[in-house]
Amino acid sequence: MAGKSIHGMKCMNAEVFLDTNIVVYSFDLGDMRRHELAKNRLDELFLRQACVAVSIQVLQEFFNVMMRKGANPLILREAVEYYMRRDVVENTCALLRRAIAVQQTFQLSFYDANIVAAAQMSGAKELWTEDLNTGQDYGGVVVVNPLV
Repeated sequence: MAGKSIHGMKCMNAEVFLDTNIVVYSFDLGDMRRHELAKNRLDELFLRQACVAVSIQVLQEFFNVMMRKGANPLILREAVEYYMRRDVVENTCALLRRAIAVQQTFQLSFYDANIVAAAQMSGAKELWTEDLNTGQDYGGVVVVNPLV
């Protein structure tokens, strides 16, 4: 489940799980307000060496969205490699089972349920996203919108 952090230390539990939209905003200059907020909040996390997790789904979506926006594929590849040195939740049968259970329990879209399930599997206390209700607790993972 959890991988290695940027500093090579294995995290027992992530502090924050990042949804795709937060990572996209940190790169996308199309909305400068969101860009600056996302970039600054992520910089704060990384400067204090917080244990941050993402999933393969997040990295795939990030790469796809930014490619459609015309971003340089080499820069995107570097960004994905950077995040892959953090804790990464891989697509597994266990993740799929948990996502289905989350979807049925909380009546989320399947893709949102997959993000919540990955956040749960990372051990994160917070899920940073714009897509879900801030303050909502999904089985121990609380949604935070870092852009407000």
